This record gives sequence, structure tokens and C-alpha cells, in this order.
Amino acid sequence: MTIVTTMATAITTITAMTTTIDPASLYRLMAWFSPAYPIGAFSYSHGIEYAVEAGFVKTAADLSDWIGEILLHGAGHVDAVLLKAAYESAGDPAALDGLADLAAAWRGTAETALESGQQGGSFLLVTRAAWGHPDLDSFAARRGEATVALSIAIGLAAAAHRLDLKAVLAAYLHAFGANLVSAAVRLIPLGQTDGQRALAALMPVTEAAVTKALATPLEGCGTAVPMVDLCSMQHETQYTRLFRS
Repeated sequence: MTIVTTMATAITTITAMTTTIDPASLYRLMAWFSPAYPIGAFSYSHGIEYAVEAGFVKTAADLSDWIGEILLHGAGHVDAVLLKAAYESAGDPAALDGLADLAAAWRGTAETALESGQQGGSFLLVTRAAWGHPDLDSFAARRGEATVALSIAIGLAAAAHRLDLKAVLAAYLHAFGANLVSAAVRLIPLGQTDGQRALAALMPVTEAAVTKALATPLEGCGTAVPMVDLCSMQHETQYTRLFRS
């Protein structure tokens, strides 16, 4: 799966969901959610490595179904709601810090917590350096060495740079799904074309996940994908592993 092909799919997904994004904002989104953005996303499979070994995910159709559940009912949904809350709380440091603590704790396993926290810290570091903003610096100073979930870092950065929330959610969820497709292409293995078929099948799911996240209050957020968490737990002791989750 090439960066060009992945970003082309991302642009199609984003523009299908919003007509308000301007070229400069689109450029930021393309940069932040490119596979080349150095946050280490390629190191994680969110439990798919064990799901493949156990035979739960064998085909492109299996893969799109599995990832779709994560986006609609699992960590993808939780992250989208947290991202929205961080975006809306960007001007309230106390509320934002409370969300950061909640997001750092809101993972079902140690590996998925590492996945979110390591990427969040890296995103904040790189974005402060390349796309600096005082709000990002203030938040980083307050958090110190505390874990920053990726959803919170992106929500704050998007608000600081006045990006369209709906477009940001679409880009975030697309990137989440695309990273898992990329992992599965290497694990199952799938051909590049089947990987793109799986990614294309996720487009309406991503649209639905954005709509669901926008309609879900923080207190109504939750997950319903226990098999994903069980696969993540099993991955911790899997004999051979390519990925960190």
C-alpha cells in the first residue's frame, strides 16, 4: 500500500464528508495523517496480529468487517468521541487535562494503552516542532511526563489550527483503519489490491463512525468489541510477533 494510494483514498473519504475544508487545512490533514508522519503507527496492529494467527481474519472481507467493528464500536469510536471532546475543550485547560487523564486510562489492555500513548506523545512532539502553536506548548508543559493519548493530542492540535472537526474525525478514522489494513497486508498476507478493496469497503463505515461520534456525548461513550481486547491480551504472549500490539 503506497503513501500516494493511501492519501488518495483519504482525500476521497474526507471530501465526501465535508465541503468546508480549505486547501491549507487539507494540507495539514494530509501531513498529520500521512503514513510518513513520524509517530510510529506502523509498529502496531491493535491485536490483528493475533486475530490472524487464530484464524479470525483470513480474507479482505474478514479484515474490513473486523476493522469496521473497531471503528464503530471499539477504540476507534472512543477515540473519535475523545478527540471531539478535546477539540471542544481546547480553551479550557482544566477540562482538557481531565480529558487527557481519562483518555490515558481508556484502553482495554496494556498493549493498546502503549499504542495510544506512544503515538500521542510522538504526535505532540513532532507537531509542536513542525506546526507549532502556543496552545500545544502550554498543554505539553502542564502534562510533563504524563501520558498523552493520540486522540487528545490531535483534538487539541486541530482546534489550535482551526481545522474543521468533521474533516479531522474523518481523517483520523481513515488513518486508524488504513494502518490496520497495512498491517494485515503483511500478516495474512493480502495482496496490495485486496488491501485497497478492504480500505474502500471501510469508506461508508468511516462515514457512519464520524456521524456516530458527533452524536455521542462523552458520558454515553463505550466499547462493545471484547474479542478485539481478548486478541490484544493474547498478543502479549504470542510466540512470534512483528508488531507491538
